[in-house]
Amino acid sequence: MNILLIDHYAGSPSLGMEYRPYYMAREWKKAGNNVLIVAASNAHVRSVQFNLQNDFEKHCIEGVDYLIVKTPSYSGNNKHRIFNMVEFVRKLYKYSKMIAKDFSPDVVIASSTYPMDIYPAKKIAAYSGAKLIFEVHDLWPLSPIELGGYSKWHPFIMVVQYAENYAYKHASSVVSIWPKALEYMSMHGLSAENFFYVPNGIVIEEWNPEKEIPENLNTLIKQLKEQKKIILGYAGSHGLANALHSLIDSMKILEKDNVALILVGSGPEKENLKQKVKKLNLNNVYFFPPISKNLIPSLLDKLDILYIGLQHQPLFRYGICPNKLIDYMMAGKPIIQSYKAGVNLVEEADCGIVIEPENPNAVVDVVRNLMNQPAEKLKAMGENGKSYCLLNHDYKVIAPNFLEVLEKPN
Repeated sequence: MNILLIDHYAGSPSLGMEYRPYYMAREWKKAGNNVLIVAASNAHVRSVQFNLQNDFEKHCIEGVDYLIVKTPSYSGNNKHRIFNMVEFVRKLYKYSKMIAKDFSPDVVIASSTYPMDIYPAKKIAAYSGAKLIFEVHDLWPLSPIELGGYSKWHPFIMVVQYAENYAYKHASSVVSIWPKALEYMSMHGLSAENFFYVPNGIVIEEWNPEKEIPENLNTLIKQLKEQKKIILGYAGSHGLANALHSLIDSMKILEKDNVALILVGSGPEKENLKQKVKKLNLNNVYFFPPISKNLIPSLLDKLDILYIGLQHQPLFRYGICPNKLIDYMMAGKPIIQSYKAGVNLVEEADCGIVIEPENPNAVVDVVRNLMNQPAEKLKAMGENGKSYCLLNHDYKVIAPNFLEVLEKPN
C-alpha cells in the first residue's frame, strides 16, 4: 500500500518535533508499505528548517521519505504564520495532480493542526482513486476559540470551521488523538462509525536511561540526593499554559520540607518564573536549559516525583494525551497531574495523583502525601505507569492500529 501522509509540521528525531508522523511511517514501512510524508520547509515546532531553491524537494530522512514544500519562514502566532499555512496548502493544491501521478497513493492522510490541508488531500485522493483519511491533532477552530478567545464569527475562524466540516463530510475515516472528541465532531457532521482514537506513542528502543545528562545538572542531582532531598521534576515548555507559577508558589510553602524542584526546558515564561523565584527568595528551585530528547529518559530516571500541569481549560473535556505525560509514565516514577481532562491516564493507570489545576496548596498536600508513602508503594505507582505505557502507547502497538483504519474497506 502506498500511503501519502500530509503533515505541515512533520519532523523526526534529527529534525525535532513533531515526531508522530515519522514513527508511524517507520512502522508502516516495516509492515511492507511505501510511505511519503509531505511537510513544510519551515515550521515553528521544528528545530531544523529547510532552505529550498525549488517549490518541492525530496529527502530521505532517517530512512523515511519526505516531500518538502517550500514555505516562508515565520515565528510566533501572527499573519506570517497564516501566510505560511496558505502557501503550503496552495502549492499542494496547485501540484496535486503531479503528486498523485508521481506517488500513486492508495491512501491520503490529511494530518495537521489546522484542517485546510483537507482540500489538497482530497484532490490528490481524487486524482489517484485513493482513500481519504483525516487525522486530528488539535481541535481547530475550537482550540483558538476557547484558548485564544477568538469569536466564531472571526473571518479566519469561519474559514477553518468550514474546512473542518468539509473534512468530516468527505473523509472515509477520522483518526483522533483526542479520545472523547466524537462528541464534538458529531456536532459537525461526523458519523460515529467513522471515528477512531489512536493516541500518542513512545519508542521503546529509544528509552535509554544510561546516557549521561549535562554535568552541571548531574552534579546538582547528586548533591540533592546526598542531602536526602526528594526531587520534584518538570521537563518541558515554560509557558503560561503549563501552570508553573502555581508550582513555584507551592515550593514557597514547602520551603522547610526536604523537597527540591528542578525545571528543565525553555519558553516565554521562563524569565518571569526565575524572577518569581528570586522575589520569593527560594533556594529550593533550580532552572536548567532544555536537553536533547534522547537524554530525557536519563533525566527522569534520576528524579523522584514528576509534575505535569496545565491551566484549567474547558477544551480538555474531550481528553488530552500530552507527549510529556507518556514520557513520565515510561520513566516509572509517581506523577502529579495538575489538570482536569475528559480522560485521566494517571488515574486509569494508577500511577500518581490527579489534583485541582493551578492550586499551590493541592501540590503541597500531594507532595507531602507521597513523601510519607512507603518506597514500595511509590515504586508500584511508577511500575503501573510504565506497564500501562508499554501496553497502550508503544508505536509497535498503535501504528498497526492506525494501519487497520487505513486498510478498512470504504
